[in-house]
Amino acid sequence: MKVAVYDTHKFEIPFLQKENEGFGHELKYIEGRLTKDTLALSKGAECLCCFVNDKVDAEVIKTAYENGVRLIALRSAGFNHVDVGFAKSIGMKVVHVPEYSPYAVAEHAVGMILTMNRKLHKAYNRVKEENFSLDGLVGFDIHGKTIGVVGTGKIGKIFAKIMSGFGSEVLLFDKIPDEIFAKSITARYTNIDEIYKKADIISLHIPLTPETKYLINETSISKMKKSVMIVNTGRGKLIDTKALVRALKNGSIGFAGLDVYEEEEGIFFEDKSESGITDDCLARLLTFPNVFITAHQAFLTQEALHNIAHTTLESANDFENGTHLKHQVPGT
Repeated sequence: MKVAVYDTHKFEIPFLQKENEGFGHELKYIEGRLTKDTLALSKGAECLCCFVNDKVDAEVIKTAYENGVRLIALRSAGFNHVDVGFAKSIGMKVVHVPEYSPYAVAEHAVGMILTMNRKLHKAYNRVKEENFSLDGLVGFDIHGKTIGVVGTGKIGKIFAKIMSGFGSEVLLFDKIPDEIFAKSITARYTNIDEIYKKADIISLHIPLTPETKYLINETSISKMKKSVMIVNTGRGKLIDTKALVRALKNGSIGFAGLDVYEEEEGIFFEDKSESGITDDCLARLLTFPNVFITAHQAFLTQEALHNIAHTTLESANDFENGTHLKHQVPGT
């Protein structure tokens, strides 16, 4: 099967190449992101393989279908960047990678917490400059603190289990509570307002939907402790960035750890060291000493890249052979 792999990154090519040895697809790597203007680069392809910042809107889907494309294979779990309804209406199949490595994302969230709390990034830079002072590096014990876990899918559950190991009180929120899981780690489900009120650390592990967009906003922040640490490894638009900036400016929150950003398209996964960034909100976030940002890196482990490559190419193989698509996006 001819597969056009958009927004290809150097770190994933070896995994795609290795996994493709078992499938034999014809892969064409395209560095640029998928847009209506770059669609012509996939001429002759039967499958468009897309990443998180590709623009898979109705216009792109319609044109791709007219060009003979019948499958869109996402190298991601999220599919909010795809016009799923339009794809279904014209018969375009869409598959994703619903589970690549929940451990990777959960462990990254924990790493961000430890980094911010114990100022590990600052300590590293100091010591490299032969500055061994400890001033300004005071953290707090995570043991005994209250952790709010918003969303208890596979990633959220792994994160909650890790945090319970610190001896923390773990509060869970999900539309579909799993009481058996909660009991197994001595945690409890509660409403979102109690998490806002009591949590010392709040970590977001929910998908982006119309209901969850800007879940963290001026109102919800006003209910939180002023020392609260907010961590987002989910989707950028779970947080209203302007409200976050205002809260950081007036000291309404203690820390923010962001692996995703609501306007990350065209910035994350790119080298902007020469050109700089023009996004004023992101530029402002980078000035705060209590903000720690990574560039959508939480998924980036060997195990995750292996699973992404295998699942994506397996789905292309299933489609080509006319067999059941195990990882079809709901609604398509």
